[in-house]
Amino acid sequence: MQTTYLTAAATLLSVIVLSPVRADDLPTKAELTTPTIADVSAVSPALERYTRDTLFDGLWQRPGLTPRDRSLVTLAALITRQQTALLPPYLNLALDSGVKPAEISEIITHLAFYAGWGNALSAIAVTKDVFVQRSIGGDQLPAAFPDLLPLNQAAETERATRIEGQFGAVAPGLVRNTTDILFRDLWRRPDLAPRDRSLVTVSALIASGQMAQLASHLNRAMDNGLTQAEAAEALNHLAFYAGWPNAFSAMPIFKSVFAGRPHLQN
Repeated sequence: MQTTYLTAAATLLSVIVLSPVRADDLPTKAELTTPTIADVSAVSPALERYTRDTLFDGLWQRPGLTPRDRSLVTLAALITRQQTALLPPYLNLALDSGVKPAEISEIITHLAFYAGWGNALSAIAVTKDVFVQRSIGGDQLPAAFPDLLPLNQAAETERATRIEGQFGAVAPGLVRNTTDILFRDLWRRPDLAPRDRSLVTVSALIASGQMAQLASHLNRAMDNGLTQAEAAEALNHLAFYAGWPNAFSAMPIFKSVFAGRPHLQN
């Protein structure tokens, strides 16, 4: 696995995708240019050095998260920020690092709700080509209507009652959809583990600068098995893919959540 991962990372480094994608349009093949690391060096030798030494020889080699988890965090950030031109090499790296096609499918579906339908559909257009290139067919993808994971009835009733009391008179349709579609359906789909679904959600919230819900979702992530060390390293990773300001805006929330969970200092 380590040899495969290093080979995939080296390939990714040689075909870094840098061109932007129009926010109001699905990417075309012409927009998905892939300059080599030599092209990057011709424009910005410093960026080439940071990409090689700091990103791939540094960040991606740190022990706090597995390469698979780093791929989950990265894909969530890229899709949320609609940086779909960067997706092909990172999708290939994710698959080489152990992320299943069904999990990638579920990440995109999940992010339709947390990053918007347009961002998810933009990711679909790019991911489809990667799946075709790797002969990934429908037999490897999740069912539209799978058998759902068990519902924690007590916890969900408490959450639904609290949100209904706070906002039921403000936007009853949104409150109802949050209960019926998100927490009683989407979050119970089995092809992305609850821990990984939470990691993707936390990453998306940070990547989009949406901090208001971060504490509740970080707590949910840790309830679902994400450790404090993994959460901290995910935040470190996101500084590179979502920017330092978003990472530092999340820092006080992480500090507060960690302080409230002293029994999980691992």
